[in-house]
Amino acid sequence: MPAQPQLVVDDPWMEPYQGVIQRRIHRFEEELTAIKNRARTLAAHATGHNYSGIHYHDRTGEWTVREWAPAAQAVYLTGDFNEWNRESHPLEKFPYGVWQIKLPAAALAHGQRVKLHIAGADGSRRDRIPSCIRRVLQDPVTHDYCGQIWSPPTPHVWKHTFDPASISAPLIYESHIGMAGEEPRIHTYREFADNVLPRITRAGYNTLQLMAVQEHPYYASFGYHVSSFFAPCSRFGTPEDLKYLIDTAHGLGLAVLLDLVHSHAVKNIAEGLNDFDGSGNQYFHQGERGDHPRWDSKCFDYGNPEVRQFLLANVRYWLEEFHFDGFRFDGVTSMLYHSHGDKDFGSYADYFGDDTDDDAILYLQLATQLIGEIKPGAIVIAEDMSGMPGLCRPIAEGGIGFTHRLAMGIPDYWIKLLKHSRDEDWNLDELWSALTNRRHGEATIAYAESHDQALVGDKTLAFRLMDQEMYWHMASNDPHPVIDRGIALHKLIRLVTLAFGGEGWLNFMGNEFGHPEWIDFPREGNGGSYHYCRRQWSLVDNPELKYAGLARFDRALLDLARTTGLLNTPPAQVLLIDHESKILVAERANLIFVCNFSVTNSHPGYPIRVPDGTSRKLLLNTDTPESGGHGRVDPSSLYPVDARGIMKIYSPSRTGLVFARI
Repeated sequence: MPAQPQLVVDDPWMEPYQGVIQRRIHRFEEELTAIKNRARTLAAHATGHNYSGIHYHDRTGEWTVREWAPAAQAVYLTGDFNEWNRESHPLEKFPYGVWQIKLPAAALAHGQRVKLHIAGADGSRRDRIPSCIRRVLQDPVTHDYCGQIWSPPTPHVWKHTFDPASISAPLIYESHIGMAGEEPRIHTYREFADNVLPRITRAGYNTLQLMAVQEHPYYASFGYHVSSFFAPCSRFGTPEDLKYLIDTAHGLGLAVLLDLVHSHAVKNIAEGLNDFDGSGNQYFHQGERGDHPRWDSKCFDYGNPEVRQFLLANVRYWLEEFHFDGFRFDGVTSMLYHSHGDKDFGSYADYFGDDTDDDAILYLQLATQLIGEIKPGAIVIAEDMSGMPGLCRPIAEGGIGFTHRLAMGIPDYWIKLLKHSRDEDWNLDELWSALTNRRHGEATIAYAESHDQALVGDKTLAFRLMDQEMYWHMASNDPHPVIDRGIALHKLIRLVTLAFGGEGWLNFMGNEFGHPEWIDFPREGNGGSYHYCRRQWSLVDNPELKYAGLARFDRALLDLARTTGLLNTPPAQVLLIDHESKILVAERANLIFVCNFSVTNSHPGYPIRVPDGTSRKLLLNTDTPESGGHGRVDPSSLYPVDARGIMKIYSPSRTGLVFARI
C-alpha cells in the first residue's frame, strides 16, 4: 500500500480521496520519468521555442524556419524577403508533423515581416503567424498583424541580477503598461521603467506584476485573449524595451512577475493558433470542448503531449529570455475543471470527482516543477476561486506545486458588503470569517481589490465609497461627510485585509491612493476614448488633495508589514469581537490590532486583554492627520498593562490601531 500523501495526513477529511491524490502523484512521476528518458531533463524538454520558429545559427551561417503543423498539406514561408510570394519558399515535412526550410544568411534579416502560408487539412489556404514568433506587428492602416524577425544587432545587455528567494512575503503592485501614464494614449515599457517604477519602490512594494504582456489583438481584452504566446505586446515597445524595464526593476530591488495566460487563447484565426493546420483542433480540444463559452475563446488540450511541451517551452522562455521572477497563472479554476468552475464548491467531492481535468493538473504540476528547477525561489501564484486543496503544496505531498494562491473571495466579500449592507449592520463574525477562511499550509495573497473590481461596470473601493463626491470634495481642507467616511473605511479595509487575509499582498496600480472612477479601454462603445484608460498620478502628487494622505497610509501599512515580518507569521488569532461596540481585536506577529467599525461610537478607556501581558506602544493608526484622519489618538502615549493583563485605550470610531510591544 503506498504511503499516505502528506496532504491527507494533514487533513484526514480527504482520506476518501486518497486514491485520487496518489494517482495524481503517480501520473506526474511517470510523465517526468518518460520526459527524462527522452530529453534527459525537464528543462531540456522545454526548449521547443529554440527548435521551432525562425532562428539564425552563427555556426552554420544559415536560418532555419520550423513549424509544428501535423495535419497541414503544405506550408510556405512568405514575407518582405520574397515580396510576399506564397509559393516560392515551401517547407519540407519531417517526422512528428514538423515542417522545415533552411535559408542562407542573406535571405532573411532583422526587422523583416513574415508569415506562413498554410494549406490546411480541410483544403483551406491561410496566411498564419508562426506559433513561436518573438515579435508581432500590427499594420497601422489595415490593422492586420504579421510576424517580424527579431534578431537585433545590439541586444539588451543585462546589468542587474535578482534572486526572487529574497522576497519572503510578496507585496505586489499589479500593473498594466499601456494605461500606466496620465496622457490619454497607450504608454510604453520604457516610460513605465523610467516614470512608474520609482513610484512603486517609493510606495514600499517589493514585487511588480505585469499584465497584458503576451501579444493580444484586442486591447480591451486586458491582455487575456492571447494570440502570440512568445511575443511581448508590441503596443508598448520592443522586446528589448521590456528587458530594459525588467532590468531596471531588478536594479531597484523589485521582483517581476508575468501574468501568464495558459488557461485559454484567442479564437481569432488570422492572429492566433486556432485551427492552425486546418484540422479543427491541433492546440485545442476538438468540437464544443475546445470552446470556452463565457470567455469566447479556445481551450488548450492539456492531454496532448505536444501542447504541454509548447506551453512548458513558453514558461521557460519568459523566465530565461526576459528574466521574469515567476508568474501569476491566470484562470486556473477554468483549467482545473471540465465545467471551468461554473458550479458551487461545497465538499471535497467537487475537487476530486469526474469534473476535475486530470490533464490540466498534470500540465500545471510539470509547469511548477519546471519553474522551480529553472529559477529556484520563483513566485508562482494561482488565480483560483474554487479552493482546490493542495494547489499550493509540493507535488510529492499530493499538491500541484504553486507557491501562493489569490484570496479571491475577499474582494468579492467587500464589494458585496458595501453594495448590500449599511455600515451599522456589518457582522464582524462574518467579516472575520471572510478574511481568515483559507487552507492551512497554503500561502495566500490577500487583496481588497484588483483590476477585476476596477473595470467598467464595477467600481474601485474608493469610488464605491465616495462616488461622484470625489470630483468636488477631495481638497485637504474639505470636511465633506461622504469623503470622510470613504477615506476612513478605505484605510480600515486595507488594514484588516492585509493583516488577517494572507501571507502576501496585492494592489492594482493607483488603488493605493484611491484612484477614482473605473477602467474602460478604448472601444466602439465609448468612441475609442482613452479617458478612463490611464492613471492620474497628478492627483496623488498634489499635496492639496486627500489622495496623498491615502498614499502615505498605504506606505505606512507596507512598512508595518515589512518591518514586523507580519506576513511571514502564522495566521491571526481573534481576541475579541464586541458586537455592540463594533470592535474587532486580534493578534498576529505579537501585534495587537484594534479595529473599531462603529459609525459614530468612540470608546475612551476601552479595555483590551493582552495575551503576553507586556506593555504596548502605538505602531500604526489609520486616523492620523497625515493620512486624512482626525488625529484623535496621541501617537506618543504608552499603554501599560495592569495585573489582570488589561491595557486601556481610546478607540475612535472607524479607526484601526496597531499596538506593538515596548
